[in-house]
Amino acid sequence: MGSSMGGGSIRPFGGALFRGARSKRRSQTGTFTDVPTTKSASASPSAVRTVAALASSALLVSPLLAGTAHAAPADEGQLPKAPVPPAKMSQVGGERLGRPGVQVQLQAGAPALPKELTARSWIISDAESGQVLAAKNPHWQLAPASTLKMLFADTVLPKFPKTRTYKVKPADLAGMGTGSSLVGIKENLTYTVHDLWLGVFLRSGNDAVHTLSAMNGGTEATVKEMQKRAAELNATDTHVITPDGYDAPGQVSSAYDLSLFARAGLKNPDFREYCSTASAQFPGDMGKDGKRATFGIQNTNRLLSGDFDIKPYPGIAGVKNGSTTNAGSTFTGVAQHGDRKLLVTVMNPEKKQHNEAYREAAKLFDWGFAADGKVDPVGSLVDPKGAGNGTGGAKDGDKETQAALDSAGGWGGPWTAAGIGGAVVVLLGAVVFFARRRRALPAGEQGRRGAGGGRRKK
Repeated sequence: MGSSMGGGSIRPFGGALFRGARSKRRSQTGTFTDVPTTKSASASPSAVRTVAALASSALLVSPLLAGTAHAAPADEGQLPKAPVPPAKMSQVGGERLGRPGVQVQLQAGAPALPKELTARSWIISDAESGQVLAAKNPHWQLAPASTLKMLFADTVLPKFPKTRTYKVKPADLAGMGTGSSLVGIKENLTYTVHDLWLGVFLRSGNDAVHTLSAMNGGTEATVKEMQKRAAELNATDTHVITPDGYDAPGQVSSAYDLSLFARAGLKNPDFREYCSTASAQFPGDMGKDGKRATFGIQNTNRLLSGDFDIKPYPGIAGVKNGSTTNAGSTFTGVAQHGDRKLLVTVMNPEKKQHNEAYREAAKLFDWGFAADGKVDPVGSLVDPKGAGNGTGGAKDGDKETQAALDSAGGWGGPWTAAGIGGAVVVLLGAVVFFARRRRALPAGEQGRRGAGGGRRKK
């Protein structure tokens, strides 16, 4: 079952199960509509000026907001138009993965994909072979929120033994975004590396991320290492601005890349331990008696720890969740039924029901386990550069995948313009964000509208 209380961890995955099996098989753009007018005959001069002003505004705003997580309303009283994926995306892992829309190849007798999957992007794959069973816009570059912490862990976790201790300096906690999720680290107190990683994975603590980044030479150095690690993993959709995933102009990843980060991290037993721990005790303040107090923390991954409206998913073993204003809700999870181990990533469900990302992930898990042996893969999660055959993750003879890797050249697409014009995007975005009604946060979770373009929740 899913949760393990009192600091325990669930590890149905044996140490040898993530050695990187290499079995692989190859396998609209939005338009602005005219604002309707009530008169079909001649319009007044003031009406013409109004329409011209609106048209000019559309020309200014539309290129800058292309690919962002929110769109401005077309007219008062109408809901904002949902953004659409680019017509052409990366083909790393297979040509079909670069197409917009749902990609699946059902065999006779295979169950249909679950209904009401509203996520803008999702992918389900075999965690060991890397075969992609089905996907929707898996290479769409979107804000990742705290799921980016998987890349942070994959980059930094191997560097420090878990028993090492560190005394937190005031400067270590500087620079965190307003409303950041915190585990409760205090300056001038000492923590073990083990404590800090529990803070990262269970509470999605940005204070733990910044402390570990300080140990690693600072946030700027850590961001550079994360970007280098993403390149090593062939995660070409990812561009890192902050180590904790806090909203920042130009910071993007994709469901495909997040799955790569999870698959790489799960090969590390410490990573598996932290991401599968449902609850633990965390060091608090020093008491008057000179003893260090502790307090309980619970994993915010609701498929692992459960919630009032959702149960832990059977066989769940991590990995990471996230939520910000720009990203919406994001989640990557791994689960095992028998010998079958599946990875699911869900990004930004349109349906805003409480815990919706987990509900949709659970539906994909159910489908994936039921479809075992009844679907043909539509692509693959590529291996890191230099792994196995030394072809940068492409299977020998898979010229299509290798060509996609060669041409990707790192992050790009519609977010290139967003990165260059980041300051303008923030100013324009502020108008849109403050015009929208704030969504209520789930009970017990922190978050308020803050710097960096987002309200940080977890």
